[in-house]
Amino acid sequence: TCEKSEDLNFHCFNYLDGIISKDDLRDVLATMGQLNVKNEELEAMVKEASGPINFTVFLTMFGEKLKGADPEDVIVSAFKVLDPEATGSIKKEFLEELLTTQCDRFTAEEMTNLWAAFPPDVAGNVDYKNICYVITHGEEKEE
Repeated sequence: TCEKSEDLNFHCFNYLDGIISKDDLRDVLATMGQLNVKNEELEAMVKEASGPINFTVFLTMFGEKLKGADPEDVIVSAFKVLDPEATGSIKKEFLEELLTTQCDRFTAEEMTNLWAAFPPDVAGNVDYKNICYVITHGEEKEE
């Protein structure tokens, strides 16, 4: 089912080394609304990657594939892969692990600044839609 597929794709970045295989790339793209991706496109994306496809590399490739799309929608779609239950938030610890262990790693100071700007709720969840809004618009939404 689609739900099983989304759950499987969500975990593609979680297994051991955080690398997604070429075989999983098509499925991950499909869960993000990119259906009917041609084999040639997948091969080109894999060739564009400077090495194994981890989370950061995938986000870059996905963003380039969606050139011309609303940047906020692109970023929200990327976060939705990490939110299989569609809650609008993800665990602080999980996001911090991704941001500090993948490609352009965040420093401890950058993480401190991120949590100061976007503090998690009492359950340790981070509102990624607010982060996406600020990234694309430069200021927080008025409540």
